[in-house]
Amino acid sequence: MSPTPARKSARLLPLVMASAIATVTPIALPLVPSPVLAQQRVEIEAKVRGDQPLYFNPGAIYELPLEITRPVTVGGVQLPRGSVIEGRLEPVEGGLRYVASHVRAGGFRRELQARSGILHDVKDPRETGTGAILTDAAIGAAGGVLLGVVFGNGVGLGEILGGAAAGVLVGNVTAQRVVVLEPSKPITLRAQP
Repeated sequence: MSPTPARKSARLLPLVMASAIATVTPIALPLVPSPVLAQQRVEIEAKVRGDQPLYFNPGAIYELPLEITRPVTVGGVQLPRGSVIEGRLEPVEGGLRYVASHVRAGGFRRELQARSGILHDVKDPRETGTGAILTDAAIGAAGGVLLGVVFGNGVGLGEILGGAAAGVLVGNVTAQRVVVLEPSKPITLRAQP
């Protein structure tokens, strides 16, 4: 028995529909940006260990552990106060920068990418403090007396004061530049996302 025309078209209907769907031109929809959560930079406050200031030549590299001064979460890990940051001071224009490599806390050690801003160099306070200035003045005054004797002008107040002033000036001008880290002043490190 041959299929009736209604049955024949019923069989063809799915084929016609599939063909129609396949030839539909896709519609271009505008892309709507999805919200992206910016990774926050975490700031870690740390300090040098001990109770005395430390002095560093700004032209050298120094390995130096720091101690976290307040709890902070970095990369989903809670770092308690007292955790030890391993890293080093590296020379940069104007001073040194601290670059962290690892952190130790609670029996574990993990990688940490964080660094400080520039830790600026200053004239060495050990060479420009009151004691150093008085020493430079005394050396300068002695030099003034010696020059007065050598050149036959005798020893007068002018030679003594002039030598003292010169000693202070030379001592202050020739003082080395150092980076001073005080235990009471925290260093802010910014963790890299």
